[in-house]
Amino acid sequence: MNRSFKLLCSMVLLGSIATVQAQETGHGAVHRQHPPQDQALHEKFYSTWHMPDNPSLSCCNSADCYPTDIKYIDGQIYARRREDGRYILIPPQKVERNRDNPDGRNHLCAPPPALSPLDSVYCFSLGGAT
Repeated sequence: MNRSFKLLCSMVLLGSIATVQAQETGHGAVHRQHPPQDQALHEKFYSTWHMPDNPSLSCCNSADCYPTDIKYIDGQIYARRREDGRYILIPPQKVERNRDNPDGRNHLCAPPPALSPLDSVYCFSLGGAT
């Protein structure tokens, strides 16, 4: 993994933590942790997940990835970003097609909006119950 990507992941991690901590002090606290019984399962899944359109790059880690709700608009997938509740477009090349997710739910790996005004998506896994 190249040095600049590791730096980007570190910056995103710090930004994600700060954003979530700020939101947890306000109304409608954000739950960034998985249920305790699922924590190890998700950590293993996220830590071994690579970008579908660039398999040499990691999707980062559990700070960037989380289960999410989706909706379809005109045949395209939109996933709910946890930091602001906004539904963002999932580019087709970011949809995982080569492995199942650990729990059958939709999962999104994306930077918080403060760090990515262009609604970037690292990875997305479509759940089986949608």
